[in-house]
Amino acid sequence: MKAAVYYVTGPPSVLRYEEVPDPVCHPRGVVIKVQAVSIEGGDVLNRAGGAMTARPHIVGYQAAGVVREAGAEVTDRRVGQRVVGIAPNGSHAELFSLPAASTWVVPDGMDIAVAACVPIAFGTADDCLFEFGRLKAGESVLIQAGAGGVGLAAIQLAKRAGATVFATASSDEKLARLKEFGVDYGINYRERDFVEEVKRLTSGRGVDLVVDSVGGAVLQGSLRCLAYKGRAISVGSAGRDRQQPDLSLVAGRNCSYTSVSFGAERNADPERVMPMVQKHLEDVNAGRLRVVIDREFPLAEAAAAHAYIESRQAFGRVVLRVT
Repeated sequence: MKAAVYYVTGPPSVLRYEEVPDPVCHPRGVVIKVQAVSIEGGDVLNRAGGAMTARPHIVGYQAAGVVREAGAEVTDRRVGQRVVGIAPNGSHAELFSLPAASTWVVPDGMDIAVAACVPIAFGTADDCLFEFGRLKAGESVLIQAGAGGVGLAAIQLAKRAGATVFATASSDEKLARLKEFGVDYGINYRERDFVEEVKRLTSGRGVDLVVDSVGGAVLQGSLRCLAYKGRAISVGSAGRDRQQPDLSLVAGRNCSYTSVSFGAERNADPERVMPMVQKHLEDVNAGRLRVVIDREFPLAEAAAAHAYIESRQAFGRVVLRVT
């Protein structure tokens, strides 16, 4: 099969499009013929400096396609079925081997590229807002990096739940687009101090919940945005700033800080997470929620796709199409 691989971590230019051996199907797994890959923030971070399972290494958490092979112990997936699934690595390829229990059935009529973008973004957003963030109707939430995949999902889910939604983005153009997804107050973080803006817009109170996918110095600011008994949820570190949170910023205000991993939660509580993500797939397919695909690249141009993500121009997801 063909795959986008690298032999050393580094910039997008380390990616090569090469022939590699087909993956083996585990007895409890499936191998899918990949049709679309949603490039996740973790994919970019791993390529830049993460762990490698082999040389060459195939990066990638999430892809959608058609089941080509099902393991001997698999009873709920069949050859020819359209699925989207997640695994620690291996998605940037023509074939993707992963646990059957980590796949969801793609609803009839759904664009496979759209389906490829749903589980991690909407599953993560749902966990951050509700399972760990305990968001309720009438509360306020600040969503950092609102124009990213998790950000767009979180904005829609928070608005649907009856929250007042604040979001940050890097341009007024992006903020204007976010309004149609449910943002009540948009903040251009390149032009304004988002902490001061949140405090100004809330008359000094702050917000009940922050969902922060950036980390580092931005997370420090997120903690300062919290109201009394506010909750801060950290998920990932898209900003690559490894500064650890200073929890003294919330001392004396009975605030809480939680670091969330969707993958860990899927493994720990699949009975809740799997149907939750399946419902999001159905809602997207029915038009009740939206996925935005900014740009598509062929698998052979994975390096260009990663570079485009790192340019921070994208609004929504960047997808690799596999033919």
